[in-house]
Amino acid sequence: MEEILIISNYYPPEKGAAANRIEQLALKLHQHNYKVSVVCPLGNYPKGELFPEYKGKFSVTENRDNITVKRLWIYPSVSKNILVRLVSILSFSLSLFCYLVFKKTPKKVIVQSPPLLLSFIAVLVLSLKNKKVILNVSDLWPLAAIELDALKEGSLSHKISLFFERYIYQKASLVLGQSNEIIAHIKTIAPDKECHLYRNYPDHQVTQMELKTVENQPIKIFYAGLLGVAQGVLELCEKIDLNGLNIELHLFGDGAEKNQIEALILAQKESKIFFHGMMERKALHNTLKTFDIAIVPLKTRIYGSVPSKIFEYGALGFPILYFGGGEGETIVSENELGWVANVENFADLNKKLVEISKLNKADLVIVKQRIFDTAQTTFHLDNQIVDLIAKKVF
Repeated sequence: MEEILIISNYYPPEKGAAANRIEQLALKLHQHNYKVSVVCPLGNYPKGELFPEYKGKFSVTENRDNITVKRLWIYPSVSKNILVRLVSILSFSLSLFCYLVFKKTPKKVIVQSPPLLLSFIAVLVLSLKNKKVILNVSDLWPLAAIELDALKEGSLSHKISLFFERYIYQKASLVLGQSNEIIAHIKTIAPDKECHLYRNYPDHQVTQMELKTVENQPIKIFYAGLLGVAQGVLELCEKIDLNGLNIELHLFGDGAEKNQIEALILAQKESKIFFHGMMERKALHNTLKTFDIAIVPLKTRIYGSVPSKIFEYGALGFPILYFGGGEGETIVSENELGWVANVENFADLNKKLVEISKLNKADLVIVKQRIFDTAQTTFHLDNQIVDLIAKKVF
């Protein structure tokens, strides 16, 4: 059985798309007869504090569904203080560096990027050890950081990040990119680099749609995921107009904007926005069975970014209300997955909501089944993995 190592900054029981994505990759490779191990930090995300089972420990080795998970020390933080966040990043970077230098690693290693510093350290050590480095790029940094105003263009941090970016693209053996935009960008830096499209498809293993349409209730639109700056859920709650519409907005998740969102909802009289907190993935999917439409927002159009929620909820049969621009907009439109509102244009979003409110539940049943059938054939993780194995990527 061939061995392969995955290096990631996130892994369950941590929450969020990044952790789920890496777990699905690990499990799918295991199903195809790879002996898979994962190196990641001690569980702490998204709250920025160690989970109870990891407190007081320097490292932990676990077996999760036949995947060996090695968790290394980190000083966790989601502080807005740049110095504190830097200490947190450097802590796991040091742990990872020592691990890769002194521990035996398989010949093939998948490195998740971003975070950029971690992927730089991993690619640096692994390339010196002559390993096959498969760089899995899910977002373009530092470009995304500039677009989110998290990094100032031309600053020292920006210049260092650009150096890291060039290095990992040039030194990686090959690159997996989650979007065509990512691959196009990488080709501008490393024109001859072998690149493959690797979409963040889910692996629900559901062969029949399980959604239930409830009559005589408002249309329930939901957002489930991180409540961070990039998603812009707080601004969505502030500017969405549900007055007079047969629509409710339900929010599931956790993150930096959580407290502000809860305060906003409490301050509103007769609010049509409901906050449910964070739920385990299986419990969430079970709860969502009686909901109607998934909204996928981004605060700004981020080049290269394709939110995995498009595939995640499309595969369950949910129509998508997409509000993020970029390649995700093209995917929703071309596959007829729902509605597209122009990114950052709340007037356009509210116009789409008026259209949606005019639908009856019988219409939604037909739409859900069509989207489920489309996702079954188009967004298929196993077919994607089989194709990449045949191309000798892994």
